[in-house]
Amino acid sequence: MVGANPARPALVWFRQDLRLADNPALAAAAASGRPIIPVFVLAVGDTTRPRGAASLWWLDKSLRKLAESLEAKGLRLVLRLGDPQVQLLSLAQEVGAGLVVWNRLYDPAAVERDTAIKRDLEEAGVEARSFNGALLNEPWTVRTGAGGPFKVFTAYWRAAKPMVAAEPAPVIPDELTGPRDWPAGDHLDDWRLHPTAPDWSTGFSDWAPGEAGALARLEDFLQHGLKGYSERRDPPARDGGSRLSPHLHWGEIGPRQVWRMALAHAASRPGLADDLDKFLSELGWREFNHQLLFNLPDLAKVNVRPEFDRFAWRGDPAALAAWRRGRTGYPLVDAGMRELWATGFMHNRVRMVVASFLVKHLLIDWRVGEAWFWDTLVDADLANNAANWQWTAGSGADAAPFFRIFNPVAQGERFDPEGAYVRRWVPELAGMPAGYIHAPWTAPAAVLAQAGMRLGRDYPHPIVEHAEARARALAAFQDLRTGD
Repeated sequence: MVGANPARPALVWFRQDLRLADNPALAAAAASGRPIIPVFVLAVGDTTRPRGAASLWWLDKSLRKLAESLEAKGLRLVLRLGDPQVQLLSLAQEVGAGLVVWNRLYDPAAVERDTAIKRDLEEAGVEARSFNGALLNEPWTVRTGAGGPFKVFTAYWRAAKPMVAAEPAPVIPDELTGPRDWPAGDHLDDWRLHPTAPDWSTGFSDWAPGEAGALARLEDFLQHGLKGYSERRDPPARDGGSRLSPHLHWGEIGPRQVWRMALAHAASRPGLADDLDKFLSELGWREFNHQLLFNLPDLAKVNVRPEFDRFAWRGDPAALAAWRRGRTGYPLVDAGMRELWATGFMHNRVRMVVASFLVKHLLIDWRVGEAWFWDTLVDADLANNAANWQWTAGSGADAAPFFRIFNPVAQGERFDPEGAYVRRWVPELAGMPAGYIHAPWTAPAAVLAQAGMRLGRDYPHPIVEHAEARARALAAFQDLRTGD
């Protein structure tokens, strides 16, 4: 085969695997003995979903860190803009590549595109190979007894967990060899991924995108956050989660790395079995969502349960705007939406509450909320975002029943009893006593006055009344069930 000539370079196509360690595609390129040309293509003009603004902010920082890491190994990161199917074939022909490698993505548009790219390259005499660098198990390997995909998480994880291989990470040499002549590429600054006029990302400064930041985040979590994780992860005022989701989405750290390090850490510290199991199950939920998307290509657009196609969603632009801005009059909901806008992130418990509020209190289609999260979350992931929104709406696989409607006041009182989370993100309520902070409209006039609070001026009245909204949602669900 023409591609067997080791003098012909290997292209390493980076996508959502922006790391050097535990990178099977990069390891395969190094093992080939060929000069290595790393490339990242910012997709424009193909059929994959355009990235949201917060995702592009993260990508800008992560690519800079990846370029630095590659330079330390003796390589350059070549940037190209356009349709990856066009750009990769063009670049391969330009440099005379004999091999193109990448780590797989599993969303349907990417699978279709990557299949076409592999065909084009092989027709041009270029070997093309792909690898699993993103999941613990390939989505087609975990099947039910009947041979189909799982739609219930507990059963899925019971089957998938024992299948996680204990294989060592692929080895990346200390030095890598590039070509004698490097192809031209774009300048990252010219892509303008960082927002300007205005720069709405000033609150994102606590994040550390890149491989080193991901590793540091995991090490800190294992050292200080794993013990007690099962209980500490729910209160939003605590930083009780791992906050690894954006790093995992961009592949700055791989799930197998997380798996191996978590097991090793727990083995050296007794008494962590329950916390470890809960943490690993969160990786399992990520796996479950990705196998759902692989097997249900329209997960972000189409109800998994087709009866929800008849659901009477409401169009309510004013209520939607209040939800997006954190002005619903429900402090826990508003705190979550403001945290999202300020930091590109939202505590997981609060995500469920704000999503339930949009879908069930306001009866606004889950796809509207999914699109907002896609644009504003730094960890926006097609599989996780779509599956979790469908879970909340009751329309998805293994979904919460639609009639299970979160009471945002009760959720606040249970998980933020002193109101610390609300005080941080809704500062106009900072003077309210804990007993009233999650339902300020119930406070006596004297309490409001002492807190310097005037409802309707300093903070809005609730845009819906909980009991009425709940009754309306249940009626809509009953209509769905009876087919009226």
